Amino acid sequence: MPNPDSGRTLMDTHLKDPNPCRVIGVLDDGVASLNATALAHLRGADVVIGGTRTLALLARELKAGAVQHDLTGRLKDVPAWVRAARADHLNCVVLATGDPLCHGIAPYLAQHLCVQALELLPNLSTLQLACARIGLAWHDAAIVSVHAKDAGEWRRGATPEHGLYALAQALRTHARLLVLTSPDNSPDRIARLLLAEGLGDDFLMAVAENLLQPEERVLAELSMADAAGTCFAALNVVLLWRVAPAPQPVRFGLPDTAFVQRQPDKGLITKQEVRAVSLARLQLRAGSVVWDIGAGSGSVGLEAARLCPRGHVYAIEKNEADHAIAMQNHAAFGVANYSLHLGKAPDGLDAWPDPDAVFIGGSGGELAGLIAGVMGRLRPGGTLVMNFVTLENLATATATLAALEEEGGGGHFAWDVLQLQAARSKPILHMHRMAAENPVWIVCAQRAGSAA
Repeated sequence: MPNPDSGRTLMDTHLKDPNPCRVIGVLDDGVASLNATALAHLRGADVVIGGTRTLALLARELKAGAVQHDLTGRLKDVPAWVRAARADHLNCVVLATGDPLCHGIAPYLAQHLCVQALELLPNLSTLQLACARIGLAWHDAAIVSVHAKDAGEWRRGATPEHGLYALAQALRTHARLLVLTSPDNSPDRIARLLLAEGLGDDFLMAVAENLLQPEERVLAELSMADAAGTCFAALNVVLLWRVAPAPQPVRFGLPDTAFVQRQPDKGLITKQEVRAVSLARLQLRAGSVVWDIGAGSGSVGLEAARLCPRGHVYAIEKNEADHAIAMQNHAAFGVANYSLHLGKAPDGLDAWPDPDAVFIGGSGGELAGLIAGVMGRLRPGGTLVMNFVTLENLATATATLAALEEEGGGGHFAWDVLQLQAARSKPILHMHRMAAENPVWIVCAQRAGSAA
């Protein structure tokens, strides 16, 4: 049997199993949705596996004595049921909704069973049907499932564990989205997500309820404000399409004036030139997990979030006023992969996933301990970047890295120091002079190994 982890698909082999488990796509009009071949396999099945509603829908078509297994809440048991049926040379059918390969059970079964053990008989997906009802082309749409464990209402800055996180991310990059919902993550909750993310006027929504049932209803061109206060049927799918031009923001090297800063004092912000070099030294990838410690105005972390569209930035700031300013910048920045916490590092860092990149812009007097902790958590190939404007902090950082290197703490790593000093032109009479910014030391440490 081929290894299910080898990357092979159901079409990789020409060997045909004499008694495969048939995975049959079913819609809510029951028998009417099945072609002759699928119906014949269903009627001849000795073992039928399906959800509660689907089994009830097709109960009259099952032959006398057919064993029924309800997979509702028991997905992990399905491979064993299939194996047992095949071992006894029984005809086995698994009933799926619509297309079993579209956020359905087929990929799960392919991972746990021999690939030759399955024969797929797909149906239309409910998403296709919903698009057909309103005439929405879906060839370039993104399909997102929010059929996840209830994590409550969407909160701006929520982490990837939230059931609506993937949708919040997709809204930033796709003009059309087809959404598989759940009783908890319902259309009204999705509409409130868009409102919370400042996208309420950018999209319209359609909701297709109870497709192919007598009480079918399709609500098209709903505004987010209207949908947010509407109660929908439990069985539904959601279509979203952009009606306002998508913004095309600068991803890297924003001017300092793009960020709200502390006033009347000069803003607590990593200046543009230093920020650009620091972000470059972080060696960010699309899926990087980034820590921003001492976030200040949030400039480094927010630019990092744009550079890591499949990753996430976890930021922490201890000063309440600066935390509030960073929150304002987050609200204006149009990213959903950024979480900002009020607190003093290292408190709370244990709950964060191990990072690929860490930026320390402020340490609150805990610099040596922070460096040691970060180097112990960095993933292979990960990078720590620190900015300093005082000789004392520079000395502490280099001494800590040297000690860790000697002791072997934090694994094998290499480190270096870069001094950066920029000068900006300023008008003087009808001419210009160069005004020097304070020198900044950028200290970088990279763990050995290859990033995933």
